[in-house]
Amino acid sequence: MDKLIIRKSDLDKNNFYRKDSLIFDGDVESEENLGIVKFKKKVEIKGFLFFEAGSGIKAGEGIEAGEGIKAGLGIKAGLGIEAGSGIEAGSGIEAGLGIEAGLGIEAGLGIEAGSGIKAGEGILSGRLCGPAKIIAKWIIAFRICAGFNVKEEQEIIAEIRSGQIILGKLVEAKKND
Repeated sequence: MDKLIIRKSDLDKNNFYRKDSLIFDGDVESEENLGIVKFKKKVEIKGFLFFEAGSGIKAGEGIEAGEGIKAGLGIKAGLGIEAGSGIEAGSGIEAGLGIEAGLGIEAGLGIEAGSGIKAGEGILSGRLCGPAKIIAKWIIAFRICAGFNVKEEQEIIAEIRSGQIILGKLVEAKKND
């Protein structure tokens, strides 16, 4: 599988990628410490999306990877985030629409989706000591854990359609799609 490496030279002064969208038939990686790499439109790749430590990704539209998505910093999309395997971010994960992973979803801080969150395995927020809420209209997962490394009980604001809460407090169940 082909591999593309995003370098500082590929970014403008505002950290936008040189093209509005990134569509690639392979794996995409970044150099370390690029900060949040921004895309005006979408990121769609067939392989694995991996942003090194100190680098994260933000797309005005959606982010989709045939395999997994991993970022040293955060992952943010104006629309949805989808990965064939897992999604992992050093800080938060946020999507204007849904978040879907074939395996698990893990964030150093909180996880927020405009619609639903679906994970083939578990959802874990709060690996870092900071806010670790999970917010969505609905959640489907095997296990749900909000606030892994946080002393205060963290909130899960969603309708739990499937899954077991093993850490966190369900404070509001939204019934609307």
